[in-house]
Parts: sequence; C-alpha cells; structure tokens
Amino acid sequence: MATARQIQYRMGQAKKKLTKLNKEIAAVKTKMKGLDGLLKKAKAAEKAKPKAKKRPARKKVEKKK
Repeated sequence: MATARQIQYRMGQAKKKLTKLNKEIAAVKTKMKGLDGLLKKAKAAEKAKPKAKKRPARKKVEKKK
C-alpha cells in the first residue's frame, strides 16, 4: 500500500509533466499558425504566376540517303 506522501509525490510529478506538455503544445500551435500563413502565401504566389507557354514541337526532318 502506498503512503500519503508517496501519492502526493507522484501527483506532483504528474502535474509537472502535464505543465511541460501544455507548454510544448502551445509552442507547436504557434509554430503551426506560422507555417499555415506561409503556406497560404505560397499558394497565392503560385496562382499569381503566369504559366510558361510551351514551344511547339520541332518538325522532324528526314535525311535522304
């Protein structure tokens, strides 16, 4: 059987772990927002670019033997 002190210690450790994870989640969320903004800008720039026109294929000239 665990004593009250052991249980309190384990609860304290769990709280520390939880706060650390919450900080990591917040950091990842902000990183994702930044990346999302960059993605939107990249997509908008991609749409704005005029597409390069393809040159017509050259006609093959057969050599006479």
